[in-house]
Amino acid sequence: MRRASRLHILFALLAFAAAPRHATAQGLSTASRRITPSVFAGLTGVNTGLDSGRNLSLTAGVDFDLLPEHTFHPAIEYRGTYALAKGDVDSLKTNLGGLKVSRPFRRFRPYADLLAGRGETTYANGGYQVPGKLIFYTQSSSNVFSLGGGTDVHATGHLALKIDLQLQHYSSPVTPSGHLYSETATVGLTYVFHTGRWPL
Repeated sequence: MRRASRLHILFALLAFAAAPRHATAQGLSTASRRITPSVFAGLTGVNTGLDSGRNLSLTAGVDFDLLPEHTFHPAIEYRGTYALAKGDVDSLKTNLGGLKVSRPFRRFRPYADLLAGRGETTYANGGYQVPGKLIFYTQSSSNVFSLGGGTDVHATGHLALKIDLQLQHYSSPVTPSGHLYSETATVGLTYVFHTGRWPL
């Protein structure tokens, strides 16, 4: 009789201990389906918008897909671009963050994004002259606004080819208008941190 009572107590304790773990695992599973992170990196060709300024740059970033089970996938994105080959006119360095919306279609995942942040322009050959003035800038900083899009082409469940285009607006003290538009084109790779096959 005493042995049976001990078994009942033991089973009750085991059931009590197992219940929170099951609920926690279920909660984590649901949360993991709601947020899917990914990282990307690639080589970027940049038309700086100033004279014939060109850069070959490295772009890298991270996305947090907020609703991966929905038809349209909103995400938060951060990306940075740094010039590797700075050219003969100027070179751009940017740090941007913002919103991205994508919609998977078979192995393709086209997207559009709207980003904002800060940029730094370094001028080659000892500086760039302000039109009509004996003032030369060697470096300037500006707010940057970027509108663009592209697609990820998935080769496997996790790895994809990235093709990305951006049109960026930034201020410049060396132009009569006080602003410039740069164009960027990036080819790289995306890695998605999720379980199972693509698409989710």
